[in-house]
Amino acid sequence: QVQLVESGGGLVQPGGSLRLSCAASGSLRDRNVMGWYRQAPGKQRELVAVITSGGSTNYADSVRGRFTISRDSTKNTLYLQMNSLKPADTAVYYCNLGQWGLQYWGQGTQVTVSS
Repeated sequence: QVQLVESGGGLVQPGGSLRLSCAASGSLRDRNVMGWYRQAPGKQRELVAVITSGGSTNYADSVRGRFTISRDSTKNTLYLQMNSLKPADTAVYYCNLGQWGLQYWGQGTQVTVSS
């Protein structure tokens, strides 16, 4: 089993920044893919960014250039640095880990971008 716990969400003004963290614990494999997804009210959950255990990254077009995903393998922690936030970024952000054909999800953290 794998447990994922997100933190760092909150209320921020347009143009501001937030940093999300996701602490992973449990039966972690050396090779896995971790990512951030988000779900806004009335919309489907969508991919924000992913990073492999080798450090390769991929971003949704809507966040590329504004968000940066990273991971610290020594701490089993995933990060999402979000800059130049827009009201359209308002959503619940979920941490995801995929390994050996299984997917694990965190409980989500709310990000609200509003003046």
